[in-house]
Amino acid sequence: MRTELVSEPGDPGHPNEDFASVGLPASGQGGSLVVLDGVTPPKGDYGCRHPVSWFSARLGGALTELSVSQGDLPLADVLSHAIRRVAAAHADTCDLSHPRTPQATVVLARWSASEVEYLVLSDSVLLVESPAGEVGALLDDRLSRLPRGSLATDAVVDSTVRNKEGGFFTAAADPSVASRAVTGTLPRSSVRALAALTDGAARWVERFHAGDWAGLLALVREEGSAALVERVRALERADALEPSRPRRGKTHDDATVVFAEL
Repeated sequence: MRTELVSEPGDPGHPNEDFASVGLPASGQGGSLVVLDGVTPPKGDYGCRHPVSWFSARLGGALTELSVSQGDLPLADVLSHAIRRVAAAHADTCDLSHPRTPQATVVLARWSASEVEYLVLSDSVLLVESPAGEVGALLDDRLSRLPRGSLATDAVVDSTVRNKEGGFFTAAADPSVASRAVTGTLPRSSVRALAALTDGAARWVERFHAGDWAGLLALVREEGSAALVERVRALERADALEPSRPRRGKTHDDATVVFAEL
């Protein structure tokens, strides 16, 4: 089994709000991976004394531990328990009802000798490669399907679509959001490799159209996860030099890749 993990901040002067881990049980059987993309809040008060990086680390740590130690617990329940644990850690000091209370997208996968389980919440990506080399993307595409008007400003997003029915969902303080995740199970025999990416790394496909998902996974396997992030950074720098091109979010975003060849 081969695993590889790379996580690079978009701005070296700002904490990386992503989280990534690979968990391998002491038994040596199976394993899990976790990738989170912390949601950067707008400037100003967001009801919490903790930075998003604190939340991502806490939630990611809980998901890593629970996905390994509670092997019989469905992944949606693992996420629900982890959210509840982190919420309890700062409920007495922070306003967890604030729409921008620290939150994150989630990719969670767990494999055993017989199956591969997966969970995706919001716009991070899980790629699955078959033994024949076919690559499929497991996505929660609710955010991408929303009309542009509902994403016009932070205030509009927070009041109309963030963690609301008909909008999109992230892992914040409400454990019931776990039931909104995209989940499923695949036979272990049908999976040769997994790659989990935050949207900062998935830009290679989704924003810059430098290749497809199969090309991205091939790049990661052949040249390494760091090579993918380096190529994304080069594309971001080139994009920033085009003054006539409309800006599309951050120039450089935190970029995280976890690759596991099962």
